[in-house]
Amino acid sequence: MHVTVLKRTLTDVIKHGKSLYQHASVALLGSLPNRCQLCQQRIEQLDYQQWFPYQVLSGICQVCLVASLYQHEVCLGCGREIPLLQAYCGKCLKHTPMLVIAPCSYHQGLGPLIAAIKYQQQCAPLNAITQQLATRINQLIEHKLIRAPQVLIPVPLHPNRLRQRGFNQAWLIAHRLSKILNIPLDDTSLIRVVDTVPQADLSGKQRRENCHNAFKLSDSVSYQRVALIDDVVTTGTTVDEIARLFSQQYIYVQTWCLARAEAPGLLD
Repeated sequence: MHVTVLKRTLTDVIKHGKSLYQHASVALLGSLPNRCQLCQQRIEQLDYQQWFPYQVLSGICQVCLVASLYQHEVCLGCGREIPLLQAYCGKCLKHTPMLVIAPCSYHQGLGPLIAAIKYQQQCAPLNAITQQLATRINQLIEHKLIRAPQVLIPVPLHPNRLRQRGFNQAWLIAHRLSKILNIPLDDTSLIRVVDTVPQADLSGKQRRENCHNAFKLSDSVSYQRVALIDDVVTTGTTVDEIARLFSQQYIYVQTWCLARAEAPGLLD
């Protein structure tokens, strides 16, 4: 009896201590110098913690963040604007391409921040944008437009590129999503076996050739549903190449990213 009471008391103390630590951490981080990388204004926390408890808004202010998100529903296939919340536009319904989930367009606001995360290691806004991605995912799951995957798989870097850059931004996003959504992260089943050249300045054909056979799956993959995690989807060449490997094993694939770069003219 006394042992049970003691265990409960210790558990309550630990929980209380953890709560105090979280509140103190938020208060401390929220008081540090923190400017928006888009408008350069000081970031005020306002009601951010009411929406996302124990999270500190950093790297981007609420005004710029909200303004950069999709202000309309978009097709999860091609990214074009659609009038209602649904998976595909009429054109994509004919061939149901792979679902790409993102909270915003790369070309309409957050592109510079996402590029800075990858190339300049300016990761301050990563948590806030990832939180918006998680919110978008939960919305789509709630409306039964997507099914939650069994596992999150970040698009891997080749070991040479990982040593050069020092981190894999896709892994950072997947790790954060794993904690928010309580979905396991698997960073061993998918391997990049070819050290491909950067794709930013390549044409569509060159991207396809660059990624061809650049990845392989381990022999122990036993999932039915996976979500590929990346920072941005442009032509979709990389995720399509990876999806082809999973499809050969009858594994359903969707892609989650911080932003998608739609085809030229699609948003005009």
